[in-house]
Amino acid sequence: MLEVSNAELYWFLGGLILILAELALPGFIVIFFGIGAWLTALCIWMGFIETLSSQLVVFLVTSLLSLLLFRKQGKKYFQGKVSGKVDDVSTLDNVSGERAIVIEDIIPRSLSGKVEFHGTQWNAAAETEIKKGTTVEILRRNDLTLTVKPIS
Repeated sequence: MLEVSNAELYWFLGGLILILAELALPGFIVIFFGIGAWLTALCIWMGFIETLSSQLVVFLVTSLLSLLLFRKQGKKYFQGKVSGKVDDVSTLDNVSGERAIVIEDIIPRSLSGKVEFHGTQWNAAAETEIKKGTTVEILRRNDLTLTVKPIS
């Protein structure tokens, strides 16, 4: 029976936490550090590395290499496609007049509303209550919150 050392178990669990954290964090970056941690755990398990300094080197090298080599291709598979995507040339600075879809009911003066805009969930605020599934027009953007109104 194979014996699992503490170091490889820690690296594996750390990688799992990082990969799961990618579900909550934007950017499609953290997952590659999780992959690096798993590759480090694999190298320890196979007996290739033992010292902490060599573990850190393997972790950093594999994480950065996987990030540089696979992030661009991976983003193509994980971008949202519900409302379309932003062109490379356009920015999200001026979104007024664009349309979005309410994915969580928007209640005035509360922090619970959300819309889907260009494949991403955004916090949303409005002066009137807006139900889930309604198409809305974006009035303005304030940091990570879109102020919207229902389309008549």
